Amino acid sequence: MGKSSNTTLVVLAFFSIYVIWGSTYLLNKIAVAELPPFMLASIRFITAGVLIFCICKVMKLSIAITKKQLINTIIAGFLFLAFGNGVVVWALKYVDSGFAALEISAQPLVVLLLMLILQGKKIQPMSIVGVILGVIGIYLLVSQKEIVSQENSILGMVMIFVCMISWGYGSLFVSKADLPSNYFVNTGYQMISGGLLLLIASMLFGESWSSPAVWSSGVQISMVLLIVFGSIIAFTSFNYLLKIVSPEKVATSTYVNPIIALVLGWYFLEEQITLQSVIAAGILLTGVYFINTKKKMVIFSRFSSKIGQKSS
Repeated sequence: MGKSSNTTLVVLAFFSIYVIWGSTYLLNKIAVAELPPFMLASIRFITAGVLIFCICKVMKLSIAITKKQLINTIIAGFLFLAFGNGVVVWALKYVDSGFAALEISAQPLVVLLLMLILQGKKIQPMSIVGVILGVIGIYLLVSQKEIVSQENSILGMVMIFVCMISWGYGSLFVSKADLPSNYFVNTGYQMISGGLLLLIASMLFGESWSSPAVWSSGVQISMVLLIVFGSIIAFTSFNYLLKIVSPEKVATSTYVNPIIALVLGWYFLEEQITLQSVIAAGILLTGVYFINTKKKMVIFSRFSSKIGQKSS
């Protein structure tokens, strides 16, 4: 595959994790208002995984993997999907979709700190500024009376932060782990494993399951969009990018996700956007910018450079 083709794939993949994932907060919020959270996430991921394997069959792609790769996909499925996403869906019962996206926009900060702690990577001076701004932004975001006064909102905020650690560690793990070389097959195994783990969690928590036939039309549409776009397309793009570019660059999706989530939550669910949230978002995203840049932010030129090194 040529350099220009790779660059096009990278751009499309980033569009998927920037824009599509930004809309999943709204879709999950709509669905979790009617469905139990672990049931919702389990159906979404198992269905997506089965569809991926069906597509692989049609495309005559081998889904054979080694024992080590299977174990690694199960670990990734737990870190990303069963815990990293499933618990976020649960937390959306107690916090607004836009707020959740804003809190998760601190993901690059978490990835940076995990790389420092686990890999000994030195933090650059501008990244230190970014960390400070990120902490200030998070504090302004979570300290709002309008938010903390809501029932179980603090618990929801804490669990989202724990999910960020799980997702951040998963990003570092996947970037180095032995996984199926085909990103589509890799996604399928992660979806199936994450979905089955969520199925077990749903049973342990005693959730009541229901047939899609009795769901409202809004929930049915949300589930279809979550499966096709949020899971199959965006998550495959995510796995692809983790192998092509660095985890910090993949985490830059948090520049766009919260903006899309805030606008959609405000427009469709009439979620409140406070002045303090806007200020917190500005400070937080500025911090993310500093974390992900040394001198200037020339994203796609960096991608091209990285891809050129990979292809050589």
